[in-house]
Amino acid sequence: MNWSSLRLRLRLSYFLIACMGCWYTQQPVQSLPVSRSRLIEVNGRRENAQQLTVAQIKNEARAIAVKVLSGYGAGSGILIKKQGQTYTILTNNHVLAIGESHRIQTPDGKIYQGELLKNRSFDGNDLALLQFRSTREYSVARLASSSIAVGDEVFATGFPGQEGSEKRGFEFLLGTVSFLSPKALVGGYQIGYSNPVEKGMSGGPLLNSRAEVVGINGMHAYPLWGDPYVFKDGSKPNLPKDLMIESSWAIPIETFVQLGNKSAGDTPRRSPYSLPHPVISYPQPQGEYRDSAPENGRLW
Repeated sequence: MNWSSLRLRLRLSYFLIACMGCWYTQQPVQSLPVSRSRLIEVNGRRENAQQLTVAQIKNEARAIAVKVLSGYGAGSGILIKKQGQTYTILTNNHVLAIGESHRIQTPDGKIYQGELLKNRSFDGNDLALLQFRSTREYSVARLASSSIAVGDEVFATGFPGQEGSEKRGFEFLLGTVSFLSPKALVGGYQIGYSNPVEKGMSGGPLLNSRAEVVGINGMHAYPLWGDPYVFKDGSKPNLPKDLMIESSWAIPIETFVQLGNKSAGDTPRRSPYSLPHPVISYPQPQGEYRDSAPENGRLW
């Protein structure tokens, strides 16, 4: 091999690399490639996840949350499914007034007559489904399929305010998961969180940091009546009572996924991540529901 030729080729290669490096470093920041995804570890597996800002999560929450106007009362709901021109809303059963008509106010302010899906069994869980028809396009929630843990950031949304008012404003509350019950409380409540939900936010979505629905709001902290902290089997939890009282409570979306698909027909839109079902964990111990709703601290 001609060593002079080889040295010339090497020098030319170094020169080209140096020129490219100078060009790259002089480009404006906005023209350089930027990765908008990150790796997260879930249940010991590393998954790609879209990195969302709080503002983006709020926008997605606003797009999937609706007002539920029932009789003289009101609550919130979640757009979970679209089939043709028919939309399905998930809410709490205690939001709905017995024998009254139900109206749905969508994010664009339009009001539709809602139809309760009757003869649907949720096994004593405080859930209900409504449907309405519209030619308009509305966003549909993504339901989380990844697990949550104590300390995870969550976002509670809904419409607190005057009973039955169409003018109630959208609320978006930040907080963290504070408690995960090993068994479901009466009504199916298992997720405790620090977000200070208010009356009227029942049925609204509880979101994770990827704007996926992890739960359905339904019970506020510091209940005014009775003791709602009883397991569905009637037993009393031997768990930190002060932590339970200080937390707002939601029904895990997985409860609806397991039971609600029988009622809603085909499967609602799930997260694109193929992850295991949630594993409920909780701190170590230290030492029909509708008629009783005002006595158990749920929101109306």
